[in-house]
Amino acid sequence: MMDHFVIEGGIPLSGTIACSGAKNSALPLMAAALLTEGVTVLNNIPDLQDIRTMAMVLRVIGADVRFDNGRLTIDCSHCNFWEAPYELVRKMRASFYVLGPLIARFRQAKVSLPGGCALGPRPVDLHLKAMEQLGCDISIEDGYAIATVEKLIGTHIHLDIPSVGATGNIMMTASLAEGKTVIDNAACEPDIVDLADMLKAMGANIEGAGTRYVEINGVKGLHPVEWTVIPDRIEAGTYLIAAAATSGTLTLTHCRTDHIGALLNKLGKTGVDVDSNLDSVSIDATDRKLKALDITTEVYPGFPTDLQAPWTVMMCMAVGDSIIKETIYPERFTHVQELLRLGTRITKKLNSICIEGVDRLKGASIMCSDIRAGAAMVVAGLVADGQSKILRIYHMDRGYEGMEEKLSSLGANIRRVSE
Repeated sequence: MMDHFVIEGGIPLSGTIACSGAKNSALPLMAAALLTEGVTVLNNIPDLQDIRTMAMVLRVIGADVRFDNGRLTIDCSHCNFWEAPYELVRKMRASFYVLGPLIARFRQAKVSLPGGCALGPRPVDLHLKAMEQLGCDISIEDGYAIATVEKLIGTHIHLDIPSVGATGNIMMTASLAEGKTVIDNAACEPDIVDLADMLKAMGANIEGAGTRYVEINGVKGLHPVEWTVIPDRIEAGTYLIAAAATSGTLTLTHCRTDHIGALLNKLGKTGVDVDSNLDSVSIDATDRKLKALDITTEVYPGFPTDLQAPWTVMMCMAVGDSIIKETIYPERFTHVQELLRLGTRITKKLNSICIEGVDRLKGASIMCSDIRAGAAMVVAGLVADGQSKILRIYHMDRGYEGMEEKLSSLGANIRRVSE
C-alpha cells in the first residue's frame, strides 16, 4: 500500500507550529549509544521512518530500543553482534554511522554499503580511508565493508571534502582510540556539533567541533547519558519557504535561528518580512510579489542543498528570473521534471537551473523522488491552483514528522489517502 497526498492549493499558510527534532542529528546520536554498555536516553526524537530503520539496525546488533512519544531509550548492555545487514542499510545511508562505533567497541565491523536517496555518487571512501588511517584493516566483500583492528591509534586525517558522515564516524571512533586524532577540513554542520557535545557529555575529549579543525584525544571508556536532540533546521526552512511561496505568514517555535541564518538572509532579500530571536522566527509574505534571487548551495553555514528543491518552487512564483547553482550534489534536480508538469518555466544546464517566474501554477499529479524533492512537490501543491496529487510520499515519512498535520494546522487543504 502506497499513500499519497491530495492538496487543494492556492491557500496562503497562516499560523504557528513547533519544530521537530533534527533527524540528521538524531541518527548519529543513536549510533553513538553503541559506544557504551549502558542505557542512553535521547529526547526530542522525531517519529520518522528513518528513526525506526536505525532502531532496527541497533536491535540487530543487540540493543534494546524503545520509542515513546519523542523519547528514545537505547540499552546497549548486551550488544554482541557487529554486523549491519544490507536489508536495512540499503534503505538509509545514515545506517553507515554504526561503522565507527562498532569498530571502537568490538574492534571489528561488517556493514553493508549504503543505499538511501538517489542523489548521485556519494561514496563512503572517506569513511573507509579514515578507518584505515586509524589502524583498521578494511576489505570490501559481497557488498559489505569489513573492518578489523587490534589497536586504534590517533592520527591526522584530512578530508578531501567536509563530509558530515565521515566527520561523525571519525569522531566516534577516535574517541576510544589511543592518542590524539585531528580531523582537517571537518564538516561544521550543527548535527556534528550536537554529536560532539553528546560525546563530550559521555566523557569524550573533543575540541573544535563546528570548525574545520577538530581534535579528539582518546579516552579509555565512555558512559551513557540523557541527551536532547537539536531542532531540525531543514524542516524549519521547508515550512518557512512554503509559507513565503503561498504569500502567507508563519511563526516557528522551538527552533534554532542561528542554524538557518543563510536562509533567513535570502528570504529577507526576496521581500519577505523576517523577525527572529534565538528560538523562534516569524515571517510575513502577504500581499506582495517575491523578488527573484540567485542562490548557490554550499556546505554549512552556506545555503543548504537540502532546501534547494523547495526554494526552486518559491522562485517559480517570484517576479523575474533566477539561477540556482547546486555545488554539493550536481545531479540533485529530479524535482525539475515534475515541476514542469505544473506550468513552471525551468531550464537545466550542467549543475544549474534557470527559473523564469510565472503568475500561477496549475495542479497535477506529481511524484516524489527523494525526501527533499518530495518537500518541493508538497510546496508546489500548496501553491498551485486546483488539486494536486503527490505520489510516493513514503519519502516524506522518512524526513518530515506529521507533515500533513502541521500543514493542516496552518490552513492547508491537504489529506493523506491510502491506496
